[in-house]
Amino acid sequence: MVRLISFLIGLGFIAAVSCALFVSLTSLGGESKETAQEALYKHPHELELASNGLFGKFNMQQVQRGFQVYQQVCSNCHSLTHVAFRDLRKIGYSEAEVKKIASDWQLKAQTLDTKTGDRGERPNTPADKFPTVYYPGQGNPPDLSLITKARHDGPAYVRSLLTGYRDMTAAEMKRFPEAKTPDGAYFNPYFPNLNIAMPPPLSEGAVTYADGTKSTVDQNAQDVAAFLVWAAEPELAERHSIGLMVMGFLLVATALAYGAYRNIWRDMKH
Repeated sequence: MVRLISFLIGLGFIAAVSCALFVSLTSLGGESKETAQEALYKHPHELELASNGLFGKFNMQQVQRGFQVYQQVCSNCHSLTHVAFRDLRKIGYSEAEVKKIASDWQLKAQTLDTKTGDRGERPNTPADKFPTVYYPGQGNPPDLSLITKARHDGPAYVRSLLTGYRDMTAAEMKRFPEAKTPDGAYFNPYFPNLNIAMPPPLSEGAVTYADGTKSTVDQNAQDVAAFLVWAAEPELAERHSIGLMVMGFLLVATALAYGAYRNIWRDMKH
């Protein structure tokens, strides 16, 4: 009797496993429904910057224009906490200009009286890092110090995101009614889930460039992308130069080592 019960239990287990396997194979063979993210998401357009490639160097004029875009537009919501005001000397600003930028910055440096515990604020100095922005609105704007490193193909992502705002078409709404942009969000096919809390930040002529360059949305987006590449890695050009010198040294050392090997072991049979 015990053997019969064990046999029936084993048979039932085999039947359950076989049924589960059949269902799994059947579902794999069917076509899955394409989601709105899969159909509408777009990969960023390629962005050519002077800093791209092995021999890339920053176009400091473009980087300065990008800082102007950050200063006049992005700094209202986004922090840049890993960059100090004095770092702007590296992109061509004079010491006096850096002091003025720091002292005129809208957000001031925070102070703390260790005796009373009272908090206050003071004007920024070149030694200070850019103050943290505490955004009171919807969403949580990311710090932009390392954004081009944190996002795949970062510079192209920044440029495409800033220029990619649009409304869903009637055909897209009909095909994906569940993907309707909710209130307080904006449709952008370059954002992973298609809907982003940040409203379109750029508009034609909103930024006045000091060098007289025509200010367009695409120009603003390219310039701020270049600035954020610099902010994430200000020593990029130096790193490229050191890397090339190291590669040259290794090539020479390899040639010398091979020559020494041939000279020392030339009379030895291998």
